[in-house]
Amino acid sequence: MKSLLIAVPVILLLAVVSVLTGVGSLASGLDGGRGWLLIVESRVPRTLALMLAGTGLAVAGTIMQMLARNRFVEPSTAGTAESAALGMLMTMIFAPTLPVAGKMAVAALTALAGTALFLKILRQIPLRSVLMVPLVGIMLGGVISAVTTFVAYRYDMMQSMGTWMSGDFSGVLRGRYELLWIAFALTLIAYVTAARFTVIGMGEDIARNVGLDYNKVVTLGLCIVSMVTATVVATVGMVPFLGLIVPNIISLVVGDNLRRTLPLIAATGAGLVLACDIVGRMIIAPYEIPVGTVMGVIGSVVFLYLLLSRRTHAS
Repeated sequence: MKSLLIAVPVILLLAVVSVLTGVGSLASGLDGGRGWLLIVESRVPRTLALMLAGTGLAVAGTIMQMLARNRFVEPSTAGTAESAALGMLMTMIFAPTLPVAGKMAVAALTALAGTALFLKILRQIPLRSVLMVPLVGIMLGGVISAVTTFVAYRYDMMQSMGTWMSGDFSGVLRGRYELLWIAFALTLIAYVTAARFTVIGMGEDIARNVGLDYNKVVTLGLCIVSMVTATVVATVGMVPFLGLIVPNIISLVVGDNLRRTLPLIAATGAGLVLACDIVGRMIIAPYEIPVGTVMGVIGSVVFLYLLLSRRTHAS
């Protein structure tokens, strides 16, 4: 609780900085002029989108780690994000006039299929090591990404595919981010069912012994992860490694009880994405570095550190 009380003011401060940061000047006044229009139409929607995406992906990564029983799994290391991008590409080719909500639904279905395939592959690997699980996920994601790239190249849609995987919030305006509230609603569902996911993380046998319907809880978790990932990919593109590093950091500090840690995980995810976006806007101003790029650099370093430290402890 103390950590959450510290995190909330920090997030609010980052949100204010995000609203005030940008190329457009607010000096024209807030009395109905251009400054107010800039805030209402661009800055506030962008800040909300950053917070909603960060919250959703951090929680989705936590649930996926519980389902796979591995700390190094999240949507970008399990083929989920790549499957969502493949679904988006299919809708652009075969149903280009489909509304954004429809495209998101198709992306959610393909993400669900990709995540279920990942978990099924894990079940076929006996005595899997800690490092084997993310390796399998990265390989599966690479295969799906290769198929997506081939199809996108064949239909001259490489630029669109890059947009779905870049995690770029520069184009967020009012009316173009509202689907991310679905991710927030799913986060609330995850919090309500957090105790079940905590038990699932202990293993199938323990879950069945305490009376849980293992298959139903896993299905619920897969649906939450897939829909959150598809929503974010369809709106702003994927932000890699966020769902990996945030749950690991919070677990080291607070523990693994999701009912207690999930609000802090959500808040930390939102704050981290806000911070990455502010950094991306300031490094080479007036140009921007996408959030996905900044997060990819930070996340890859933390990912390697976690892998090496776990390997050191294991030896």
